[in-house]
Amino acid sequence: MTIRVLIVDDQAMVREGFAVLLGAQPDIEVAGEAVDGQQAVAKVRELRPDVVLMDIRMPNLNGLEATRRIVAAHPDAKVLVLTTFDLDEYVYQALRAGASGFLLKDASAQQLAEGVRIVAAGEALLAPTVTKRLIGAFARSPVGAAGEALPPGTRLGELTERETEVLNLVARGLSNAEIAAELVVAESTIRTHVSRVLDKLGLRDRTQAAVYAYESRLVTPAS
Repeated sequence: MTIRVLIVDDQAMVREGFAVLLGAQPDIEVAGEAVDGQQAVAKVRELRPDVVLMDIRMPNLNGLEATRRIVAAHPDAKVLVLTTFDLDEYVYQALRAGASGFLLKDASAQQLAEGVRIVAAGEALLAPTVTKRLIGAFARSPVGAAGEALPPGTRLGELTERETEVLNLVARGLSNAEIAAELVVAESTIRTHVSRVLDKLGLRDRTQAAVYAYESRLVTPAS
C-alpha cells in the first residue's frame, strides 16, 4: 500500500529536498506540496493525503493553526510536524492541536521515511530529544504546560490497573514492542490495551494519550 504525503513548508528547497528523499521510497508517494498553512488546508481537502508533513513557522497561516483546522475537518488526518531545537515552545501546542508526532528537521532520509510510515500506521512519533523537552515543560508547570483543562469526557478512573500501567509506559515513549517486553506479554495484547485506553479516554492517538498522562498527573517527570 502506497503512503501519500503532502509536504508543507514555505521554503522551496526544503520541499524539494523532502520530495526527493520520500519519492525515492518504493512505498511512499509525494501527493503534493503547499507553501503555507492556508494552502495546506485546501490541499488536504483536495488530495486527501495519508500523512501531512507540516512545518510550523510559515506566513499567512502557521503550522499550528493549519493542523487544528485539518484535524477538525478530517479527524483521520495524520500530521507529522517538523521541528528544530529553537521551536520547543510550540511542541505542546501542536500536540494539543492534533499532531500525531514530531520529527527533527535534521533527520536522515531513513528516519524521515520511517517516521512517515509510523504515523501512517496510526502510531505516534516523538523524537527522543523532543520527548525530553516536552516532559521538561510539564516539570516546570504545576497544571500542565499550557494550564489548560483536560480534554472533555476523559475519565482516568475507568481504566483497569493494567491499562493504567500501559498508559504510563506509553507516556514515557515506549513502543508496543518495548511495553510488551517490559510487562512480559504478547505485543498483540498491548495493542488491545492501547486501543481500549484511547477509547475509554476519548483520545485520538498515542500522542494525545501521552499528553493526557502528564496533564492528569498520572505520570510526573520525576516519577
